[in-house]
Amino acid sequence: MNTEILNLKRAFLLEAGLNVLHFESKEWLDTIAFWKDEIKFFDNLLKKTSPKDERKIDTKKMLEDLDGIHSNLFKSMHEDIIAHEKQLSQLEKGAKGIADAAYRERHRELSARMDDFKSNFFIFKKIVFQYVKDSEL
Repeated sequence: MNTEILNLKRAFLLEAGLNVLHFESKEWLDTIAFWKDEIKFFDNLLKKTSPKDERKIDTKKMLEDLDGIHSNLFKSMHEDIIAHEKQLSQLEKGAKGIADAAYRERHRELSARMDDFKSNFFIFKKIVFQYVKDSEL
């Protein structure tokens, strides 16, 4: 999907009702939960893989380290989305100091982070699979 379409989708969603933004936030949480399961799979896969080439040992170490980094990023993103959902709850209750525009801006920022992370995680997965494929030869 190209950037132009993503930007149009993001702009459209930001003008939608708060219930639509809430639904999108819930989708993000589901996506992060799935990614966490994928990280566990990759961790197990890397533990079972031994590189045939000694030069690949550094690559394996790097990929294992990235697994840990991704886990921490998932946790951070999850916490940010939960905080965002709490802000929505306060907004819907009419709490003072919570503006609709600020909520939507934060939603836009989280959406951009999710898009960036999705792209980066996709690249990471390709690298892991290529590493495992090369190690089996």
